[in-house]
Amino acid sequence: MVTIALDAMGGDRGVETAVRAAASVSLQKNGPAVLLVGDRARIEAVLQRSRYDAAQLSIHHAPQVIGMDESPREAIEGKPEASLLVGARLVAEGAADALVSAGNTGAAVLACARHFRKLPGVPRTALAAVFPTEQRRGEKDDPFSLVLDVGATQHTDADALVGFAHMGAAYAARISKNPKPRVALLSNGAEPYKGPAEVVEAHRRLQADPCLHFVGNVEGVDLPKGVADVIVTEGYTGNVLLKTLEGISETALNVARYAYRSRLAWRIGLWMMRGGVMQLKQLTDWRQYGGAPILGFDHLFIKAHGRSNERAIANAIKVAAKAAGSGLCREIEAQLAGKTEAA
Repeated sequence: MVTIALDAMGGDRGVETAVRAAASVSLQKNGPAVLLVGDRARIEAVLQRSRYDAAQLSIHHAPQVIGMDESPREAIEGKPEASLLVGARLVAEGAADALVSAGNTGAAVLACARHFRKLPGVPRTALAAVFPTEQRRGEKDDPFSLVLDVGATQHTDADALVGFAHMGAAYAARISKNPKPRVALLSNGAEPYKGPAEVVEAHRRLQADPCLHFVGNVEGVDLPKGVADVIVTEGYTGNVLLKTLEGISETALNVARYAYRSRLAWRIGLWMMRGGVMQLKQLTDWRQYGGAPILGFDHLFIKAHGRSNERAIANAIKVAAKAAGSGLCREIEAQLAGKTEAA
């Protein structure tokens, strides 16, 4: 059975939401076991008010908490018994198969770097995330593409971008059941000479790489269309891109709500289109996607959104269990080994 360590103290909503999410997962048939990491007294207080399967839940006490607004490096150095650090250590020691947290992203990356090892051939680790697209892909007809990096790095070189491409392709192959995902570089033009030097060099190398289905450069306008399954960029740009896509989806739904309240004719029109509106709402709801994996380590970490509610954290636990059970880290290692042999 797969066991997922959950940082019960991280995120904007705190221990109540995390523990209730774990409790709901414990009641699901064939679900993973969950190891709750955090303040035992506070966790047990929530469990007393919740339905859960005691055989599927356990607690590991961690007395310290890293706040969302703390300096990641200072927090990691000053709080060795923080739930986030303890959770990473437990995974490294084999007590759990993956870690989930909605806490401080920078601290999460540093916690993984402290307790996990980078896989052979990984120049830089990457935080990956999904976003909805017009096209669907893979055996499961998934309606989203993967973008990386979205925050684990700032500026990167061509080596890192090529590594991101291979890690993203491995993730899409395992999780979306997409055996030959289309990989693209995010740039300011489709031409191979467009973009900064590292993007141009990465394009040259990916174009010649037989291990990938590289489709070239894509621009921001191409992303919602789904012209690629894996989008590669550096962390600063990727994070801005991800937040922009989240903002667009939320704004579109807010405009629809405003229209519904404003005029009877618009209300009737929206009622007639209610099926499509509900589908759009479901497709663009980041909570259903669970979380973003940090790729490149020998163990798995899923970063849930800081604003995650109970449903989102439960989905992050499920994503972590699926990734751990699929042998994702081995797939990434094999993909990178193939890249090295091809080079």
